[in-house]
Amino acid sequence: MRLVCVSDTHSLHRRIPQVPDGDVLIHAGDCLGAGTLDNVEDLNDWLGTLPHRHKIVIAGNHDWAFQETPELAVEALTNAIYLEDSGVIIEGVRFWGSPWTPTFMDWAFMLDRGQSLYNKWQQIPDNTDVLITHGPPKGIGDQVNLSFKCQNVGCVDLLHRLSQLNLTAHVFGHIHEGYGEHRHGTATLINASTCTARYAPTNPPIVLDL
Repeated sequence: MRLVCVSDTHSLHRRIPQVPDGDVLIHAGDCLGAGTLDNVEDLNDWLGTLPHRHKIVIAGNHDWAFQETPELAVEALTNAIYLEDSGVIIEGVRFWGSPWTPTFMDWAFMLDRGQSLYNKWQQIPDNTDVLITHGPPKGIGDQVNLSFKCQNVGCVDLLHRLSQLNLTAHVFGHIHEGYGEHRHGTATLINASTCTARYAPTNPPIVLDL
């Protein structure tokens, strides 16, 4: 199975230079710009032009429509499977998706570090093969420059949950500067952020063959 991974397109999806073909397209959140239903409809139209047999979308902190008007947003997303603390099995591969990230300012799908996030990660089934979260685990693809100092801003409870799972892959985004592939145990971890730190949609989709 070939996975094609993108994230953090911020409604700039039509400016991605090329999206490779594959079996499953994964969008790991921040798919919207202003976070409106109109954004969802435009995203859905674009997804309908892509050749992938399966498409999975989760929300991110910019994707307000999925938090404020969830039924309407999901109804508009007819060309993809939407996961929110839920899973799907595709050709025997178990996917699980979750939008939550640690609280930073006042964005969508954010929870305080500690028990609230811990509870969300405990919902991930033990037999998950491919995990999709919007945010990264602590220390992996999560480094940002804040106040002229590099900091790792990922979730430590998510990192601990990863150590309890036997994943094949974990796809995320959120931290644009962390784009790229990483390893954690036997799993491939992918920060698929399409936009750079300057919000240019120039990072190529990352392809992973399971």
